[in-house]
Amino acid sequence: MAISKLAVIHPKAELAQDVEIGPFCYIGPDVVIGAGSVLHAGVTIVGLTRLGQRNVAYPHVCIGTPPQDLSYRGEPTQTIIGDENVFRECVSVHRGTTKDTGITRIGNRCYLMAGSHVGHDCDLEDNVIFGNNVLIGGHVHVHSGVTMNGGAAVHPFTTIGRLAYIGGLTRVVQDVPPFMIVEGHPSRVRNINSVGLRRAGIAEEVIEAMARAYRRIYRRGRPRAEVLDEMEKEDGWPEEVRYLCAALRASASGKHGRYRESLRKKSPA
Repeated sequence: MAISKLAVIHPKAELAQDVEIGPFCYIGPDVVIGAGSVLHAGVTIVGLTRLGQRNVAYPHVCIGTPPQDLSYRGEPTQTIIGDENVFRECVSVHRGTTKDTGITRIGNRCYLMAGSHVGHDCDLEDNVIFGNNVLIGGHVHVHSGVTMNGGAAVHPFTTIGRLAYIGGLTRVVQDVPPFMIVEGHPSRVRNINSVGLRRAGIAEEVIEAMARAYRRIYRRGRPRAEVLDEMEKEDGWPEEVRYLCAALRASASGKHGRYRESLRKKSPA
């Protein structure tokens, strides 16, 4: 185990045998770090935090620190992180609260660039990329394959759909549909994420169907509910288009265009 003598590691922390820890790191009790993980200088990991295998954290990363929530009273909430994630300089990941599942969760093979922030109770699925200084508020669900460019900011309780692409400096206050490019202030859907779809191995005929669906939903100027009613009754749409329609329905059923807002627990009086 390659551990700097200048690191501070609580005796109750559980570290795999080949973990590397640089100088000035602090690892608190109840932290579990899996095999092949590397912590560069000045990393802080505290709370009930579990890191899987082969994660890399660069200087001044903070994981599992208390949530920025005024109702938090030190409850034993968690941070659970999968395998092969990269946390660049000054990334912060806050643990969950009792307002949700009590868990902030990050999946596998995510790449969080410098200065990005994952708020309490967020759920990042696999293969998510955050550019520099991306900020996501509490209770945000980011589906697999999402790319968010530098400086984008996401309102709490928002859902970011699978393989969505969010432009730099975009302000996101409503759910982002899967497979779409979203950018602007305020944000709006610009087109389908054809490059991301191809990189994910989506068949060309599915991408063409997605393009037809996009034009029909966003470019014809008709009420969205009417268009979705028609499309849901039609045969021949691939699974991905039906998934898009279901996501749009869920967003419309939520509050302020955010499905997860409808699940929000009220704070105690």
